[in-house]
Amino acid sequence: MKLSFVISTQPTQFQAVAFDPNLESNIARLAQLGYDGVELAVREPSKLDVTAIKHMLDKHKLQVPAIGTGQVFVEEHLSFTDPDASIREQALTRVQAHVELAHEFNALVIIGLIRGKVQPNVSRDQAYAWLVESMKRVAQMALDRGVRVAIEPINRYETDLVNNVPDALTLIEEIGANAERVGVLFDTFHANIEEPRIETGLMVCRSRLFHVHIADSNRWYPGAGHTDFGRVIATLRAMKYNGWVSAEILPKPEMLHAAEQTMRVMQAFMP
Repeated sequence: MKLSFVISTQPTQFQAVAFDPNLESNIARLAQLGYDGVELAVREPSKLDVTAIKHMLDKHKLQVPAIGTGQVFVEEHLSFTDPDASIREQALTRVQAHVELAHEFNALVIIGLIRGKVQPNVSRDQAYAWLVESMKRVAQMALDRGVRVAIEPINRYETDLVNNVPDALTLIEEIGANAERVGVLFDTFHANIEEPRIETGLMVCRSRLFHVHIADSNRWYPGAGHTDFGRVIATLRAMKYNGWVSAEILPKPEMLHAAEQTMRVMQAFMP
């Protein structure tokens, strides 16, 4: 397993990722702390200087395990379940750009909040049908570009669609034949709310576990709440998971302190 830290490449209202215009200095500090990668939360891929970011990462020998898409919903309210078909299409067009970006970095694409929620005057069945239709197209994008996609179960207070691992696995089944490159992103913060036990939720993912986000029970850095990360990592080892564990946490009291504390705690379990 490898450890990464989530940072935003653009200003955002989303509190659980850090943004700082001094991107290179933060990348350098994360490398010094011992991180293996930097997960990028991206609102508009077209506005990134990919060559410059690759240069920074290569300089500090860091990888990009995943590309986050949640800011597209948070900042622009684009989603796969909007009643307006043109907005759903805009969301898909944006995710296509994320898929292209992920291809550049050999990363996976996260489908979290961008899937949306059930809107007023829309039935749950209709919203879910739009979600399945959109995810079938995303799955095809992933196949076409050789990119993996990870669906993130998110707690009930942020969305009412796909709250737990069984929901995510059902959605993958609904996608059908093209779902071979679609899996689950397991986030310990959301799982602490929605899964009977975090360890059980992980094991239910089985081979569909593509990526892991860590945050403590209060969404701060590991060690600031009551989540037992020793048991989390032990479960991942028992599953023979050899992918990425990525800290998506509130940058409290500030980003680098949170990164330092995350590394301090996780090093005990991921030597």
